[in-house]
Amino acid sequence: QVQLVESGGGLMQAGGSLRLSCAASGRTFSSYAMGWFRQAPGKEREFVAAIIWSGGSTYYADSVKGRFTISRDNAKNTVYLQMNSLKPEDTAVYYCAASPDGATIVGRQMLVPGYGYWGQGTQVTVSS
Repeated sequence: QVQLVESGGGLMQAGGSLRLSCAASGRTFSSYAMGWFRQAPGKEREFVAAIIWSGGSTYYADSVKGRFTISRDNAKNTVYLQMNSLKPEDTAVYYCAASPDGATIVGRQMLVPGYGYWGQGTQVTVSS
């Protein structure tokens, strides 16, 4: 069983930066694929970023490419999402997700069903 706890959300003006953290339990964290998703009110949960192969491969939604960076510290069992140049449309609840299928998730790493473990979410609000 894996437990995920997100932190770092909050209120930020457009153009600002926030860093989200996701602390994971489990002894095999380095083999897990980790993802960040977000869900705005009235919308479906959407992919933001993913990292697999101990950080060797990263993937981003087109809407955040060049502004957001996903990284992981396997020694701390933590994955991060650095969010720069924030826009009001980035406002959402951000969820951390984990999959033990780190070796085989390619092709599904951008999909909600690709992950079996989810955090409780952290709110990010960007004002204009």
